[in-house]
Amino acid sequence: MSIHRSSSETAAVAEREVEVPPLGLAGTLTLPTAPRGVVLFAHGSGSSRFSPRNRRVAAALQARGLATLLFDLLLPEEEGDRAKVFDIALLAERLAAAVRWAANEPDLARVRIGLFGASTGAAAALVAAARLGDRIAAVVSRGGRPDLAGSALDHVTAPTLLIVGGEDGIVVDLNAEALARLGCEKALEIVPGATHLFPEPGALETVIDLAGDWFERHLAGSPAARGGEP
Repeated sequence: MSIHRSSSETAAVAEREVEVPPLGLAGTLTLPTAPRGVVLFAHGSGSSRFSPRNRRVAAALQARGLATLLFDLLLPEEEGDRAKVFDIALLAERLAAAVRWAANEPDLARVRIGLFGASTGAAAALVAAARLGDRIAAVVSRGGRPDLAGSALDHVTAPTLLIVGGEDGIVVDLNAEALARLGCEKALEIVPGATHLFPEPGALETVIDLAGDWFERHLAGSPAARGGEP
């Protein structure tokens, strides 16, 4: 385990490399002192736990006192299999397994759990949230394809924030359609002038602020009650 402090953080964080069971998926768990919640990241196709955009979001959440888990949804030998890269059900199951693992980590046993999904990872996050019910306290989608969650959208109960770039073409419409299907607390935030990966000046910072506010609101309250295994 390593402990480091960055200029954006108000407190040191402990970081350790982990293997998420049952497959031993590689991940990085970062724990601020006395975490107020934990956010698990589901990256999009062609990305990994080293996604610079997700790592920037994670660092900002850590500065707010939230733990983060960035992990690979696929094993190294699976990454070239396009069928698995876009298998939302498979990715959602692995995300759900990571939630179960995190819930049993001593440092996280009494905190609320959130999911952050990017691109196709957003669909996996929504399917996992539908499956896990009240075990998930919040979901945020960045430039996501929530439409790929299909019928699971009708069963999501966790407060869900969809963030999409205003210049992201049909993805804006797909997010609006998905929002209409969600029956939970929900919001759609369109970042003006931003494209799919939010590379424009200030665009990713807007995403970070929106996501941070959503997670802080829904995760950083009183300790979550624990039910049975999801």
